[in-house]
Amino acid sequence: MRILLAEDDKNLGDALKQGLIRHGFEVDWVRDGQAVLYEASQTNYSALVLDIGLPLQDGFTVLKELRVNKSRVPVLVLTAQDGVESITQGLDLGGDDYVIKPVALEVLAARLRAIIRRSEGVTQNELKCGDLELNPLTFKARLRNEEIVLSKKEFALLQALMLSYGRVLTKSQLEDQLYSWGHEVESNALEVHIHHLRKKIGANHILTIRGVGYQLKD
Repeated sequence: MRILLAEDDKNLGDALKQGLIRHGFEVDWVRDGQAVLYEASQTNYSALVLDIGLPLQDGFTVLKELRVNKSRVPVLVLTAQDGVESITQGLDLGGDDYVIKPVALEVLAARLRAIIRRSEGVTQNELKCGDLELNPLTFKARLRNEEIVLSKKEFALLQALMLSYGRVLTKSQLEDQLYSWGHEVESNALEVHIHHLRKKIGANHILTIRGVGYQLKD
């Protein structure tokens, strides 16, 4: 799952980015409100971690503009202000949840997984589709109750498909989930990951919708 992190403090931002990567997220990091609005308009992020105290445009303004522009990206508001008014304003402007700094990375990662699940209409952390099971907490996948070994990209690809079960995902949407900034994407990289994943879970589980993209089938 690829997320956008908006935090202007260099040390905190770097710590949050590295911590979230260890929790299995692909992370792009920006430091001002204008950059948030631009990047959110260019990429299909699974979620946005939005600090309220951003320069150029504060988090409240950014959140308001995102929702005015019909962005449906789940937003986790990150604030050092523990007052009821600040929290209420963030939620009323369209935030999906909030955390107060300093925050334990385990809590931040869990809140992110929760708002992403809700945005996809999923109620449980463990994903199931027919005889496939996937647990984002343990980074383990099972097929007919037998554990299967997946690479990081294969796991992320299967997770994206399972979260969007019943919908077709385009090549661009899947690539957005698999690669953060600084990773060069070869033209056939996604197809290679699809091929390897099919060999491990069965070719019948991933449908190619010609000219559109891919869809998971149970």
